[in-house]
Amino acid sequence: MVFFSVPLGKLVRRVSRLRGGGSALPGLVVEKIDPGFMRRTLTTLPHGVAVVSGTNGKTTTTKMVVELLESQGLKVFTNRTGSNFTRGVAAALLGEVDWRGKLDADVAVLELDEAHAVHFVNSVPPRYCLLLNVLRDQLDRFGEIDKTAQLLQHIAAKTTGTVVLNREDPRVARIAETLTGQEVKYFGLDDSLLGTFPNDDEMRAAPGSPAPANLPAKPRADVVLRKVGADSAEFEYDGGTVTTAMKLRGVYNIFNAAAALTLARSICGAGAAAANHETLLQALSQVAPAFGRGESLTVEGQPLDLVLVKNPSGFRLGLKSFPAAGYATMIAINDNYADGRDMSWLWDVEFDSLRDGGVELLTGSRAYDMALRLQYDDVRVGAVEPEIAQALTAFIREGRGKPKRIFCTYTAMLAIRRELSKITTVEVVS
Repeated sequence: MVFFSVPLGKLVRRVSRLRGGGSALPGLVVEKIDPGFMRRTLTTLPHGVAVVSGTNGKTTTTKMVVELLESQGLKVFTNRTGSNFTRGVAAALLGEVDWRGKLDADVAVLELDEAHAVHFVNSVPPRYCLLLNVLRDQLDRFGEIDKTAQLLQHIAAKTTGTVVLNREDPRVARIAETLTGQEVKYFGLDDSLLGTFPNDDEMRAAPGSPAPANLPAKPRADVVLRKVGADSAEFEYDGGTVTTAMKLRGVYNIFNAAAALTLARSICGAGAAAANHETLLQALSQVAPAFGRGESLTVEGQPLDLVLVKNPSGFRLGLKSFPAAGYATMIAINDNYADGRDMSWLWDVEFDSLRDGGVELLTGSRAYDMALRLQYDDVRVGAVEPEIAQALTAFIREGRGKPKRIFCTYTAMLAIRRELSKITTVEVVS
């Protein structure tokens, strides 16, 4: 089958690219004609497969893990396009294998959507998995937050080696209780940072509610984030603390750096990680934001930050990590399938930090919903323009001479990036 499916898949990939088609189409074709393609290709890798999943942070965390492992001399296959469905992985594989279906890599590190990861691990059991968090994101897809936790639990159960869990997310941490035989490692936070990263239940508790009683003692974490600076972070592992510079911005990205370190150290092995910890930290300090995730651009000589927001926790941390003072602000909210149809989560975000400077422009298919939400927090809105292209043009024109920041949902971010690509004065800073 390989002598037919791989050449056909590569042909579809080439034609699709010439026509400007989607990156996942070739993967869909090869999945239909050769269902064993991914299993046959990936199970032969010396270090196996590592799956990264969870509600928030998959793309940037996967990027960090890849760069950390490459710093240790490993050849890493990953789904760099960010298509985190199984067909996206298959399509990425078609771009890397030779005509015989052979993949030149030591390990695969794959970002996978929670639901599609379940199908993937049924076919290709991973040797490692990293489970980041469970938040109320796209409940119109998954039904209830505990359903999302069950999806992650299934990924862990299918993992044959090491499961890395977020110690601070109770739904993720409890997955350890269901496992038999897997090695479990944790990443976590210093107590001083816990208030910065409330879990889903804490965000929805009534103000002043007491902490739940009789909580079990926390397990020891392999890597702990101790401090977050403006451009640095302090981590604790192997009984000591280290401080490293960070190009990544946003406290949520820095916490996910602890997750990436834990997984990378597990894949390398304790001895290799200890021997090369300086190289790991140097690589971590050079990781730039993934596409649209706190990405910094220069437009007409002024900075423009794109901050992806998908749920209450992400938006809250985005507002905290990228303060509005001194910036012109635009918010772009869509409700397409990839964003989640139910945008009621906007009412779980506090927008007080935007009150002083206001918001210059609101755009996207749910711009007026966003305007209503800001009205309740007494945030001034300059204008509402649902058409993203027109709104972006006006935002850049009217904000000349001032740095800019755009908070945007996923498909709004893609639309903004498309429009920015038409501007000749745009430069990617990080």
